[in-house]
Amino acid sequence: MGERGVPERLSRPAHYDGMRIAYILLAPLALAACAIIPAGPLAEGTPVALGQPVRVGNLIAVPEKVIEDSRCPINARCVWAGRAIVSTRIDGQGWQETTPLTLGEPYATHGTTITLVSVEPGQLAGKPTDPKDYRFVFEGGQ
Repeated sequence: MGERGVPERLSRPAHYDGMRIAYILLAPLALAACAIIPAGPLAEGTPVALGQPVRVGNLIAVPEKVIEDSRCPINARCVWAGRAIVSTRIDGQGWQETTPLTLGEPYATHGTTITLVSVEPGQLAGKPTDPKDYRFVFEGGQ
């Protein structure tokens, strides 16, 4: 107790306030460093989301929109297997085009073939797939 019965304030080191401010300012920077941001197109065969670029041979493919997903649901029996069609931007050296790619069907452009080889997740009967949940795999070559 100090004078007049008032408790004395606990003292703390002088550098305490400066360190506290540094932690407050640096915490968001440290958290941002944890985010995974690809530096460019991902490697061929890597599953990608809508809007995410992937290198396919000497091309860059960017799936933009699911046009059709009439694949047979994995929890149903179907007479027809159905199909998946994805509007895909294809970038080459000095050119760009957008085309619908159908799952399993090769597409030839500018001397290179590109194929949409996988669309995940599989359909479930009675449950539409949220566009952000889709992942696509592309392959290609000369």
